[in-house]
Amino acid sequence: MIDSILSFLNTGLLDMSVWGKIAVFFILVQITVFAVSIFLHRSQAHRAVELHPIVSHFFRFWLWLTTGQITKQWVAVHRKHHARVETDDDPHSPQKKGINTVVFRGLELYTEEAAKHSTIRDYGHGCPDDWMERNVYSSSGFYGLGLLLVVEIALFGVSGLAIWAMQLVWIPFWAAGVINGIGHWWGYRNFETPDESTNIVPWGIIMGGEELHNNHHAFPSSARFSWQKWEFDFSWWVIRGLQAVRLAEVKKVSSAPDMLPESPPVDLDNLRAIVKHRFQVMTAYCKDVIVPVMQDELQRVGRKTRRLVTRDNELLDDQSRARLQKLLADNPVIGTVYQFRNSLQRIWNRSNANHEVPLKALQDWCREAEETGIQALQDFAHTLVRYRLQAAA
Repeated sequence: MIDSILSFLNTGLLDMSVWGKIAVFFILVQITVFAVSIFLHRSQAHRAVELHPIVSHFFRFWLWLTTGQITKQWVAVHRKHHARVETDDDPHSPQKKGINTVVFRGLELYTEEAAKHSTIRDYGHGCPDDWMERNVYSSSGFYGLGLLLVVEIALFGVSGLAIWAMQLVWIPFWAAGVINGIGHWWGYRNFETPDESTNIVPWGIIMGGEELHNNHHAFPSSARFSWQKWEFDFSWWVIRGLQAVRLAEVKKVSSAPDMLPESPPVDLDNLRAIVKHRFQVMTAYCKDVIVPVMQDELQRVGRKTRRLVTRDNELLDDQSRARLQKLLADNPVIGTVYQFRNSLQRIWNRSNANHEVPLKALQDWCREAEETGIQALQDFAHTLVRYRLQAAA
């Protein structure tokens, strides 16, 4: 009898090999990653995709079972991060709280923010509020984790305890720590967003596309996080699969603008396309204007020097601002393209006003760019007026 009990505790009901248990672990945590990325993040926080009730409730149950996560809390904290990014009110900015703090104490930062009534009140609207949410998922999170522990010990024996423990730390470390920390500290940027968000690859399989953080900050309401052809958003392909069997409906996806074959006069449609695709516009401006001009003027341009001219001035420290001012003063042509960059940004900052004001500003910008005599700037002005919104499908 004792031998049978010891044997059961050692092997569990499934009696799997070590490699089999490792494979099961990665499958289980990948489902949790999809639950966070697809349900909590893209569906609930940003309304980029609408899930069928069967899929939505499965993810809610799975998160209760594997993380004890409360939907409204996660959504509220994440929305506040976007609304207050890189400020003292950002729940987890490594620029304000320190990279080590966010990476290694990310769960603690999340827990502190989720406990604030004002955060839940201001940013947690629109989340599930049915009987299951109120009486099970939001009120008894530890029961789900306890049930998972019992099930995994029964299936895998003592090894189930290790699998359970690793599941518990997987999301807090990779999401609350790595994505929130490293994703605002180190990596590459496709878009010059007004924050420090970055993309970190090749961790797409591990984090379901969440590592494409700069892309997400540029287009937060997009259901797809990948932008470059070589970027892989695993969760997006799961969404496409759900959509194919009518279990999901994509509401919005980031897209490139249409480009007219010729350069027509600046009009309202042109302005609207530029405002909508402003991050692509600034990426193109950096690539087609700033980089070639700096290479011509300075012969050799390092990344740090280029960063001074392309990064939002508010994201530079005092020393970098001083270096930037010296660079602009010593190089009038670079100073000109820098000023045109800033004035172009101001156009969409005025876009909430009467459209005649930003439209006139765009027309003046293109005319003045032509008058500079700087070839790269002139060519960009010719390209800019060709931007149009994509026709509705």
